[in-house]
Amino acid sequence: MKLLSIAIPCYNSAAYMENCIRSLLPGGDEVEILIVDDGSQKDNTGEIADRYEREYPGICRAIHQENGGHGAAVNAGLREATGIFFKVVDSDDWVNKQAYVQVLNTLRRFVYGKDTLDMLITNFVYEKQGAKHKKVMNYNTALPKNEVFTWDDVKVFIAGQYILMHSVIYRTELLRDCGLELPMHTFYVDNIFVYEPLPHVRKMYYLDVNFYRYFIGRSDQSVNEQVMIGRIDQQIRVTKLMMGYYDVTKLQNKKLRRYMTRYLEIMMVVSSILAIRSGTDENMAKKKELWEYVKKTNPRLYIRLRFGFLGQGMNLPGKGGRQISIAGYKIAQKFFGFN
Repeated sequence: MKLLSIAIPCYNSAAYMENCIRSLLPGGDEVEILIVDDGSQKDNTGEIADRYEREYPGICRAIHQENGGHGAAVNAGLREATGIFFKVVDSDDWVNKQAYVQVLNTLRRFVYGKDTLDMLITNFVYEKQGAKHKKVMNYNTALPKNEVFTWDDVKVFIAGQYILMHSVIYRTELLRDCGLELPMHTFYVDNIFVYEPLPHVRKMYYLDVNFYRYFIGRSDQSVNEQVMIGRIDQQIRVTKLMMGYYDVTKLQNKKLRRYMTRYLEIMMVVSSILAIRSGTDENMAKKKELWEYVKKTNPRLYIRLRFGFLGQGMNLPGKGGRQISIAGYKIAQKFFGFN
C-alpha cells in the first residue's frame, strides 16, 4: 500500500504533462502517480504515460480510457488508487519540491501515529502567465495551523477564500465511503470534488506551505473568462448538482453549514457574473432560471443566497446593483483565477 496516490487527468497534454509528472517523482516509492490518459487523440499523451510507467515501475502507472472528461479521469484515478491518501494534480500544474517533502512527512506522521486524518489542506500559488507577482491562496485567517482540528475550530474565511481542489488531500477511503462519483463530460467538476465530501470530513490539518502551483493563462483553459461564458450551461449544471447533494440549511454543524452555504453562494455568483458579462438575453434568461430553480427547490436556501451581500448584487438594478456585481466579480476572479 502506498502513502499517497496522485491522479493526473491528461487530455492531449503532451506539451506540458512531463513537467507535472517530474515534479511528483521526488515522492519516490511512497507515492503512486496515476497518469490517466482520457482518450487523447491529437498528440502522444498516451505514449508519454506508457514511457513513464516503463521508466518508473511501481511509481508511475498509465491508465487509458475513452474520453469522459476531467471527472471521469478523476474517477478512474480514485478507482485504481492504492494509497492511504488521494490527491488530484492537473496535467498543466505542478508541485513545489520542498513543500512536497513536508506534505509527505505530515501524512506519514498520521499513518503511524494515533490520530486519523480525513483532509490535509495546503496553500496553492496562482502561476499566472506573464504575472511578476505570484498570488498565494493561504488559509492563515481561517484555519488553525499545524494541529488536528474539526469544523468547530474553523475561524473566519474572508471573501474569495475557499478550499479548492488544489488545496486538498483526502483520505482515500473517505472519498469512496461518501460515494464520490464525478459526472462525465462536464467541466468545473473540481467544485464537486471539494464540496460533496465535506460533511464526511471530521479531522483536518492545515500545513502552511505553498505546495500546489496552479497554472493559468492559456487561452483554451477552462478558466479563461470567454471559455467560461461559452460553457455557462456546464457551470449552471454543476451548481444545481451541488445543491442536490445536501440540504445545507439542515446541516447540524453551524460552521460547516455556513461554509458550504457560502460555497454555493460563490457558485451562484460565478454563474450570474458570466451571464451578465456575456451581455446576451439568452444567458440572462439562464441566470433568471437558475435563481428561480433555487427558489422552487429550496426556498430557505434561496433566501440565504438571494439576500446575502453578493446575491443582492446579482439581481439588483441600477448603479448600486452594478457596484455589488463588480465586487462579486472580483471575488469570483479570486476564486477561479480567471481573467
